[in-house]
Amino acid sequence: MTPAAEPPPPTVIVLASGRGERFRAAGGSGHKLQAALAGATVLDHTLAAVRASGLPWHLEDVGHPGMGDSIAAAVRATPGAAGWLILPADLPLVQPATLQAVASALAGSVQAAQPHYRGQRGHPVGFAAGCFDALSLLSGNQGAAPVLRALREARQVADIEVDDIGIVTDIDTPEELARAEALMKARLG
Repeated sequence: MTPAAEPPPPTVIVLASGRGERFRAAGGSGHKLQAALAGATVLDHTLAAVRASGLPWHLEDVGHPGMGDSIAAAVRATPGAAGWLILPADLPLVQPATLQAVASALAGSVQAAQPHYRGQRGHPVGFAAGCFDALSLLSGNQGAAPVLRALREARQVADIEVDDIGIVTDIDTPEELARAEALMKARLG
């Protein structure tokens, strides 16, 4: 008897459509995703983690009015995906193992999965393929929060505790960029 084939993994959607206005308003120069961080850009570090996870991925970097619009466009661009991990591109410290853990949680009976670091919810948030319609209709600045909230109410979300400060270390200000630099240097020893 042949062993059952592993289900295909979900696709990581890297959201890089934002304008980075908060970063510039806080005194940063240029776009935050192109800001230098430990010898590469913020976006380069995020994409390196995604590549190292071994999961399929899609970079959504076309300008959209809001995060919901970006998610909807990316989901519609990957209609055959086995699910999606929504990852804002300004999370350069996220670890490949965390991406894999969220993806694995979607292999169960839940419709969504969210990592936590020391009690704090973070990204990427994973959604099963059954969420296609709800995600593809999103618009505005709330992102997928309404979909996740409805799934939480239906008890369809797996919460995963991870030892990865990268899930909550986003870059919106020059101070947060400096903190990420310090955390990265500490990680590298």
